[in-house]
Formats: sequence, C-alpha cells, structure tokens
Amino acid sequence: MATSIGIMDSAYFVGRNEILSWINNRLQLNLSRIEEAASGAVQCQMMDMTYPGVVPMHKVNFDAKTEYDMIQNYKVLQDVFNKLKIEKHIEVGRLVKGRPLDNLEFLQWLKRYCDSVNGGIMNENYNPVERRVKGGKDRNVKGLKSSKSLQTNTMNHSGSGDSLRSKQLRSSGGADGVNSSAEIQALSKQVSDLKLSVDHLEKERDFYFAKLRDIEILCQASELENDPMSLAIKKILYAADAKGSALDEAQEYLNEVINGNEDEAEAEAEAEVETEA
Repeated sequence: MATSIGIMDSAYFVGRNEILSWINNRLQLNLSRIEEAASGAVQCQMMDMTYPGVVPMHKVNFDAKTEYDMIQNYKVLQDVFNKLKIEKHIEVGRLVKGRPLDNLEFLQWLKRYCDSVNGGIMNENYNPVERRVKGGKDRNVKGLKSSKSLQTNTMNHSGSGDSLRSKQLRSSGGADGVNSSAEIQALSKQVSDLKLSVDHLEKERDFYFAKLRDIEILCQASELENDPMSLAIKKILYAADAKGSALDEAQEYLNEVINGNEDEAEAEAEAEVETEA
C-alpha cells in the first residue's frame, strides 16, 4: 500500500506540473503553484473524492489563510487517516509554512495513495464544486472555477480557435493551410518535448535536493554536530556563492584540524617521554 512508500519510490518523481493538473482536473480548480495547496483543504477533498462521505466537508475551510485555520484542516485530514487506518504522519508544522518541496512531497504521496485505491480513474459521479459549497466554507477559494464556467470557457476557446483556423484557411488558400497545419504540428511537438524536458529536470532537481537535505539532517544530529567532517560538509552546504572556493575552504579546515591533532599528539608524546626521564 502507498502508506509505506519510500523516498526512492517512483511516486516522488512525479513533477509539480503533473500534480497540479491532477488537482485541477479532479477538483475543478485552477491552482498554478504547489504552495496554494498548503492549507490542507485540497488534500481533504481529494480524500473525500476517493472515499465519498468519509470527510466532514463542513469542517474544511477552503478560505484558510492563517496557520491556525490551516492546522484545523490538517486535523480533519489526520482524523480521516485514523478512521481509515492510514499510517501516514502529517508534517503539519512544515506544510503550513508553504514550503514548495514539503508540500510537493506530500501531494506526491497523496496522488500515489489515491491512485492505489481507485486505479487512477476519476470518479465521474463526484461533483467537487457542489461538495465544497455544501461544506459551507467555500467563501473565496483561490483559483476556483465552477463546472459551468469551465464548460463555457472550454466552448468559447474551442469556438474561437475553430473560427480563427477557418479564417486562416480561407485567407491563405488550401496549400498555405496545409503548410500552416504542418507548422502547428511541429510547434506542438516542440512544446511537448520541452514540457517533458522541464518535468525531467524538475524531478532530477528535487531528487538531488532531497539528498542534500538528508545530508544536512545527518550533520545536524547532536552526536555529529561538532564533528570536523560534519562542520566541513556544512561549510559547503551553506556557501553563499556557487564558486569552488567552498570546497577549498572545507579542505583547508580539515587539514588544519588534522595537523592540529597531529601536533597535539606529538606534544603529548614528548611530554610523556620527559615525564619518564
């Protein structure tokens, strides 16, 4: 089950664009940044969609702005996890700060869990807008669009696009229209390729950032905090620029510590010899 997936699981290689599309398509929202889901309301409704009727939506505040209100949403979510016996600890203190990586990791886990329950298939009988309105705290949801407005916008864009293509074909003639169509297809392929490249780069960046974060946590452990190697590593991690001087500084620090220890050992040995004499 997805409740015990590890950090190296494929779930954590899903890009933020895919996560945002997953949220917006299923809940009829228009989020543009991962941080906009930091209040916990989106996560509550995703669980409501996965397990209809289990989440008390009247307690979910989609207009939560303060940390206090956000924490109340996560309490609702944790209660749902407990009711469903989902063994997942929610890092509320980190999520409500709106940190992109922390929220991305939690949403990656949530997507994996929901997909494991419903096979990644959208519940067509679920009306997300109606559920939010019935909850009574849907006063001013950022990025919210009703199903009617979504349908109207889609029809308008579709209609305007068809009208524009028809005008272009009429004005340029059949041959030019074929050339334009080929150019559009080529450009569309380029856009798709660029999106794939961006998603790949985001995954790679998040992967290595997570490794650096693990190293930082290890170096901050009480038993290693003052260890020379930990201090040298932190000099590199906390360097203010991207130059290679951080590595030189860390190596110089280690050499000083090593040489200092050797000098101290020699002094102690000489003192012992003099004492014996």
